[in-house]
Amino acid sequence: MPWKGDDPERLFLAPDDDLAPNRPGEALRARLDASRAGPGRLLAARLLGRRPREDAWRRSLEGEQYVGSALEELTAGGWRVVHSIPLPGEADIDHLVIGPGGVFCVQTQLLRRAAVRVGDDGVRVGRERQPRPYLRAARREAARAAHALSRGCGFDPEVWPVLVLVAAGRVETASAPQGVRVLRERDVTRLGELGGVLHPERVERLYTVARNRRTWLNV
Repeated sequence: MPWKGDDPERLFLAPDDDLAPNRPGEALRARLDASRAGPGRLLAARLLGRRPREDAWRRSLEGEQYVGSALEELTAGGWRVVHSIPLPGEADIDHLVIGPGGVFCVQTQLLRRAAVRVGDDGVRVGRERQPRPYLRAARREAARAAHALSRGCGFDPEVWPVLVLVAAGRVETASAPQGVRVLRERDVTRLGELGGVLHPERVERLYTVARNRRTWLNV
């Protein structure tokens, strides 16, 4: 379905519904701003061996900021990026990337200096016996994105899940995960080398739908 000229849906998008201005980690920033845990309370929790959720939010925010900055470099090559897309509940899509090479739903995980083993059953960190469900979560978010975009666009885009391992120490791949691209943070910009999938008009159409907050209701 070609899309020519200015997109009226974008032109009349209410500012409160426009996700394009979102910074990487926007949802995490909002949670941290709303947190009532002051520095003293957080320090006391750490001294007692507890792990405040605010610490986890800050780590996640650092990862999303790093990856988000790298993805923004792709815009010079005709790519579009939407950060921190809110989903029903407390879930969100870290980054959605749309361009000549297709549509990618990007999830980030900050694993500072950790040894990581990637297999089709999941991602094992350090000496953990059970894999973390990062791959399953990435596939699920991509499927939700594909459903939401197809409703808004009138055609069915393929959305590829991407998992970015940020600041990991050693990454070993036991087997290639089915249907998920697993990247180190330094490899994120290589997505920009992909092409031949989407015409520029479809890129713009998908971007218009993706940046509309209402697209993501009830997905």
